[in-house]
Amino acid sequence: MRVIIATVLSMLLATPAGAVGFATVTVPDPGDQPLEVGIWYPSQAPTSPQPLALFTQTVAANAPVSGQALPLILMSHGSGGSFEGHYDTALALAQAGFVVASVTHTGNNYRDDSRFSHVADRPRHVIRMLDYMLGAWPAHGQIDPARIGVFGFSAGGFTALVLIGAVPEMGRERVFCAAHEKDDWACAQLEARHIAFTNPPPASVWLHDTRIKAAVIAAPALGTTFTREGLATVAVPIQLWRAADDHILVHPYYAQAVYDALSIKPDYHVVAHADHYDFLAPCSDQLAHYVPVICNSEPGFDRAAFHRDFDAAIVAFFEKQLPAR
Repeated sequence: MRVIIATVLSMLLATPAGAVGFATVTVPDPGDQPLEVGIWYPSQAPTSPQPLALFTQTVAANAPVSGQALPLILMSHGSGGSFEGHYDTALALAQAGFVVASVTHTGNNYRDDSRFSHVADRPRHVIRMLDYMLGAWPAHGQIDPARIGVFGFSAGGFTALVLIGAVPEMGRERVFCAAHEKDDWACAQLEARHIAFTNPPPASVWLHDTRIKAAVIAAPALGTTFTREGLATVAVPIQLWRAADDHILVHPYYAQAVYDALSIKPDYHVVAHADHYDFLAPCSDQLAHYVPVICNSEPGFDRAAFHRDFDAAIVAFFEKQLPAR
């Protein structure tokens, strides 16, 4: 009896309220490479510290999913990132009862950034991931298909806007870069990579998904490509974030441009003293050693403290916009 009690107590101590399961899967993308996807979800299984790239997260690896009619949040990372980059936000959402699926975009990640300019591929990646989560994922029956949201950062913010109905005018980027070739990060990247501007693609290349009912968008890239006409059909609730001292996507050409062009104004947050990469998860010592450029915040800015507020605000927004039925 004492052994049984001790075993139960150890399980309870190892499984805190809001425990999170985690798994990685490979999702087919017909005609292209399979997609790498990380999935966080509520679970009652015992948790333990687990490596995640250069981070460590406390999760139950490959554990059963707990709950029914769970809301689903899709994640799209920034250019040169990966599915792990917002793991703390994913953990916070899973602890609150959400399933979170985050994709590594083919050809636009830290291992392979050869398709830096192929932004039209990104919405397709997220749609393939959504199809998988609602169909082939073993626990798909525990997801409520009417409660789906999207989170996107930087190029992922652009991706999220397209998914919820935006149609960018890519020809505007040529005009913008002609005036900002040296002082804009994205324009400088195009020049450095010898990527020439081509004729703008037709509107039909931009894939939308009406299953997505709410969006959180942080520091959206390519902001000047969105006009009032291009955003006119966007009707889902949006929480929009801008770093006040963003040196990558400089004000007012990105988040502010999107805010100004939206006919239905979003829940807009401007984060004082924050820089672009402060929207990424707080860095581990290992990550700071290998990639200091994405880990160095402005003096006095506490990224970990900011993320406690950032993650809580995102959870509250999705809880409000994707309520249980």
